[in-house]
Amino acid sequence: MAVRALRGAIQVDADDRDQILEATAELVAEVMSRNGLSTDDVISVLFTATPDITAEFPALAARKLGFTDVPLMCASELDVPHALPRVIRLMAHIETDKPRSQMQHVYLRGATVLRLDIAQ
Repeated sequence: MAVRALRGAIQVDADDRDQILEATAELVAEVMSRNGLSTDDVISVLFTATPDITAEFPALAARKLGFTDVPLMCASELDVPHALPRVIRLMAHIETDKPRSQMQHVYLRGATVLRLDIAQ
């Protein structure tokens, strides 16, 4: 069993609690689905948000999806002037037998522009 890291991001329209929770849940669910994972496979998840997102912790959405015993952490992204606004990112550390080449990183909504090379 190897430890792998999965990346993902999603953009919200506004710094609104409901939008943050809904978008984060969508992102987490898509990462889990595309990679055939259960919460038992997840070691930890680091969420970041651009500095313009302050209405809620993105990790709360994962807790509501059943990540009750998975270590979760939220942090703020660097405030880079030309950065895409209102973006929530995640890096999930997982245990899997799959090679790194089979990991599917997930970029949704406006965040697809962040990684056009791997966005689906």
